[in-house]
Amino acid sequence: MKKRILVVEDNKTLAKLIAKKISIELDFEVDTAYNLQEAKLFLKRYKYFLTLLDLNLPDAPNGEIVDYALKLNNRVIVLSASIDKDFRRAVLKKNIIDYVNKSGVNDVNYIIQTIKRVQKNSNHTVLVIDDSMVFRKQMQGLLENMFFKVIAVAHGEEALGILSTNSSISLVLTDYHMPVMDGLELTIEIRKTYTKTDLAIIVVSEDNDEETTALFLKNGANDYMKKSFSKEEFSCRINNSIEALENIQEITNHANRDFLTGLYNRRYFFANASKYFDDAKKNSEHFAIAMIDIDHFKKINDTYSQEIGDRVIVNLADILRTSTSNDDIVARLGGEEFCILLKNVSAQKALEIFEKIKEKVENHVSMRDKNEEIKFTVSMGVTTTHDEDLNASVNEADMMLHNAKQNGRNQIAIS
Repeated sequence: MKKRILVVEDNKTLAKLIAKKISIELDFEVDTAYNLQEAKLFLKRYKYFLTLLDLNLPDAPNGEIVDYALKLNNRVIVLSASIDKDFRRAVLKKNIIDYVNKSGVNDVNYIIQTIKRVQKNSNHTVLVIDDSMVFRKQMQGLLENMFFKVIAVAHGEEALGILSTNSSISLVLTDYHMPVMDGLELTIEIRKTYTKTDLAIIVVSEDNDEETTALFLKNGANDYMKKSFSKEEFSCRINNSIEALENIQEITNHANRDFLTGLYNRRYFFANASKYFDDAKKNSEHFAIAMIDIDHFKKINDTYSQEIGDRVIVNLADILRTSTSNDDIVARLGGEEFCILLKNVSAQKALEIFEKIKEKVENHVSMRDKNEEIKFTVSMGVTTTHDEDLNASVNEADMMLHNAKQNGRNQIAIS
């Protein structure tokens, strides 16, 4: 079921424009109300992802709609034509997400971007560290209103323990002056394990020494805020840090992924599998490596088209991805050639997994545009005994793949 957004705006043209833009650009059901009475009916009937509320309605000229929506635990973005700074400041003290001036199309676009941002925020967890319970709860409330998941702790040592067991944390907010381990020591300790590509750190402090900011930034903090921040400054700095992290991770993801299938590429496979290989050998952990090749792939391309060939490659990639665990490494090395590293698995279990993959492929049907069925098979070379280094094991698996093809294809050869 789609989530819903409520737009309450007495200017019907503007309300319809906002609703239409949201419907086109975002996957939401949108309800529109033109006064407080209509809005109350919607708010009683539905639970909303968020509400966009005009402050000046015919039957609620003084922002009564905002207090009503907040009382029902709705998240609110305020729409207003007022440019009075004192009025704006008073509204921002309420538990709202943002205050948007209604002055043109750019403001409508800003609303769309804000909704997109808070949608993405729900995928992130923020770790808040501050020995002041009052300030800790204040920041937690602000962050939760921005749709973040939040973990709040009082001490740096506790924060390091949380980080070691929770891989979903994207951002750390830390105070500077704390007992036992201060914010600078915590920042330095975090950066020993997490780079700026992995995790953002924002320091929030009452310290007014100009050198303190530079000290934190030089030691790995992404940003520094004074505790006298406004709500808008807080949200902007938080969102900017999260967006920068997402952009870096997206670029890194593109560099590590095969463009057609979304699987890891050759470069990523050898870089990450090599490290695992060395650790697994040292810890006597069993694992398996398989080279996989689509049988008669050239014939598929020649008979049907390169487009159909690409579809077959994508279908195989989906089977490989869904047949392995998230810890395993599945990569497309190029063309119709794939490689899988199954981690922490016995030779018998590995063979069972690869047999199931072979059967899934054999029974899978790719459809041509004219409802013509296209079936294909794969050959596999597998090694579960490992000497020297990763390259040697991959070469051994490749030799087994050659044997499987020589012996008739659609089979697994294992060493």
